[in-house]
Amino acid sequence: MALLLGFLLLLELGWDTSALGPLSSTKGSDVLEFELPARNYETKDSYKAGPIGVLFKMVHVFLRVVQPNAFPEDILRKVLQKKFDFSTEYEKIIYYEIGIIICVVLGLLFVFLMPLVGFCFGLCRCCNKCGGEMHQRQKKNGTFLRKYFTVSLLVICIFISVGIIYGFVANHHLRTQIEKTRELADSNFKDLRTLLNGTPEQINYVLSQYATTKKKAFSDLDNIKSLLGGGIHEQLRPKVMPVLDDIKAMAEAIKETREALLNVNNTLKELKKSTAQLNTSLSDVKRNVEQSLSDPMCSVPPVATTCNSIQMSLSQLDDNTNLGQLPSLDQQIDNINHVLQTDLSSLVQQGYKSFNDIPEMVQNQTTDIISDIKSTLNSLGSDIENIGEQIPIQDKLSNFMGYINDTETYVHQNLPTLEEYDSFRWLGGLVVCSLLTLMVVFYYLGLMCGMCGYDRRATPTRRGCVSNTGGIFLMVGVGVSFLFCWILMAIVVLTFVIGGNMEKLVCEPYKNRKLFQILDTPYLLNENWKYYLSGMVFNNPDINLTFEQVYSDCKENKGIYTTLKLENSYNISGHLSFQEHAENIDNDFKNLNVSIDNVVLLDEAGRRNLMDFSSSGVDTIDYNVYLAEMGKAPTKVNLLSFANDLEAKADHLPQGSLKQSLKSNAQTIRTIHRGQVIPLEQSMSTIYQSIKELQHKSNGLGVKVVNILSSLDSAQDFLKTRISSVIVEESKKYGNTIAGYFERYLQWVKISITEQIAACKPVATALDSAVDVFLCSYIIDPLNLFWFGIGKATIFLLPAIIFAVKLAKYYRRMDSEDVYDDMENGNIGFHRHHSTQTV
Repeated sequence: MALLLGFLLLLELGWDTSALGPLSSTKGSDVLEFELPARNYETKDSYKAGPIGVLFKMVHVFLRVVQPNAFPEDILRKVLQKKFDFSTEYEKIIYYEIGIIICVVLGLLFVFLMPLVGFCFGLCRCCNKCGGEMHQRQKKNGTFLRKYFTVSLLVICIFISVGIIYGFVANHHLRTQIEKTRELADSNFKDLRTLLNGTPEQINYVLSQYATTKKKAFSDLDNIKSLLGGGIHEQLRPKVMPVLDDIKAMAEAIKETREALLNVNNTLKELKKSTAQLNTSLSDVKRNVEQSLSDPMCSVPPVATTCNSIQMSLSQLDDNTNLGQLPSLDQQIDNINHVLQTDLSSLVQQGYKSFNDIPEMVQNQTTDIISDIKSTLNSLGSDIENIGEQIPIQDKLSNFMGYINDTETYVHQNLPTLEEYDSFRWLGGLVVCSLLTLMVVFYYLGLMCGMCGYDRRATPTRRGCVSNTGGIFLMVGVGVSFLFCWILMAIVVLTFVIGGNMEKLVCEPYKNRKLFQILDTPYLLNENWKYYLSGMVFNNPDINLTFEQVYSDCKENKGIYTTLKLENSYNISGHLSFQEHAENIDNDFKNLNVSIDNVVLLDEAGRRNLMDFSSSGVDTIDYNVYLAEMGKAPTKVNLLSFANDLEAKADHLPQGSLKQSLKSNAQTIRTIHRGQVIPLEQSMSTIYQSIKELQHKSNGLGVKVVNILSSLDSAQDFLKTRISSVIVEESKKYGNTIAGYFERYLQWVKISITEQIAACKPVATALDSAVDVFLCSYIIDPLNLFWFGIGKATIFLLPAIIFAVKLAKYYRRMDSEDVYDDMENGNIGFHRHHSTQTV
């Protein structure tokens, strides 16, 4: 039923989804991400038996040993084709089943012989034969035999106990799993409903995503200013912007040069005044010192020597610079002022604006084309909506949903009957295991009583009650074993034949998919069809569509379209083709006529302004002359040192007007140094740095201007000659972006329909649940473990009977025994001693 349900579902969904359809794989540069909402299913796609699985594997190994032959594919094919002649080909079945047949024959021999042997054994015992005589002959190895029989029976009972445990476990496990059948069936039916109900929702979801794609495309079309215009702008930017930036920097350099020239020129004038004042002050000091040296004391030795020394040093007290001869910078400043009459910065800003207006120009010139493209995309939306309306899936699915409901009703109606029959089976299995338990309990009780009550000093006729009870338990166990073991073996043979063949002919080939391979045999199910499944789906039996491939694809959760190869009946690509719309969009963008030839980076006035600046003479100034003068000290001698030296010499003179006059002049020199020399030095240092900066800025001014004008000509020429190719390139890229959204969407639609929508994993899971889980794991595996355990215990009853009969002689109280006497001549003999007790 599950197998039929699964493949009917595949066929039904195959016919339903045959109203869909392709795409191209081109992606836009800005990829939209689509994702089909995932479906969650309750039923697990794999089953694990848990710890008991080890026992199941042990039984599988035993079956492979008993039945090592390969799966009889040829026999099964002939049976399905009704070409198998049992009268002539029975040998093939016997060959395949030889292992099972041998086991069955041995089991049947056991079934028929054990009652007969038990009957004969009972008659023999009644005739005081076969150990029935209550007399035990004394043997020298009697103690060893008793221990040997005891240990052997104990080991055999342990083996029997293990088999009984297997039987109990298998019986309980089978009942537990049958109780889970309802939950398993409900989860599978729920998953199938989820699959059927979710398929229309998935299709609607996929088609509804066109609105998202359209919204994105329209947004980009409305934003053509930044996308297409911005793209063109960015392509031109590396060639244009550096030139405008250089011109802007040159405009700033002109202003900075004027400021620097003014600063240097004004400072230079101030320095000339300061040096003139310094020269006047030094001349006054020099004249005062000379007047002081005209004192009569300078003619008296040794004062005369000091005065002469002072007189000779006065030549150092003079100005050290020649600033007055430095040329003025008024002419260069006038030239720069003339250059600044033209606002180069404003002209550069106009160039920036003209270049940055390109996106706006693109937007203004593409209004009509954008409207046409939107109309094309709207027509594509109508086509996709029509595809959604043409899918006749809901009616088909509603019909199949009714079939699933009927199947579920049938399952739920028969599950109580199954559970009721299983309770009878469980009770029967419990009775079987209990019978075996009763037998082994008798043996355990016999061993326990016999070993605990045995007295080595007691003679066979005087054994204790406990020991005698142990022997009786052993014989009771033997009797019960003879009564029921053949019934148990009959049950084992029956369950072995059923369970073993089901495992080898159904479960094992289902797992390795040989069953599907047999169903895929050409002309097997229909002698006129090569591939039965494709004949059912497409009415074309020549399409290579197989049960194994369909099952494998469903296990991998592929969509119905791919699984059933529905492209052979309905081509999705033909109904989802974007080629025509893409060509229309491409033609619209090819007709795009964007004119931006009027972009002027710098007009003629700006060019003349740059040339005037290069010829302003700023770069021809002899800056080294200025730097040389500014690098000199203001005076020929350090005035502080000169004043200190003068004061030191004055200190060697005697007291008087000469000494006081010289010291007064030394103090004046110090005042001149502080008030005039130090500020002059600071100003000269400052102007020195300004002249260095001005020299650096004006260095190679003509070459810089020529390079800027050359780059400007190159950029302007690039705009005139290459702008059309840039527009074409960016328009193509922009058109590919818009078309790429829809191609990407249609690609996703195709992938969703072919691989994701109506993913049939629940069908494969339902099939696995019915065959692999319910039939094989829930029923066959426990059934095989049951006969394996019971059969093992039943077989070990044979040696248990033998050793129990042998051992009972050593535990039971005998009617007579052998008595040994010592004769006078040393000979040993015996005679029979009769006990007064009988058992």
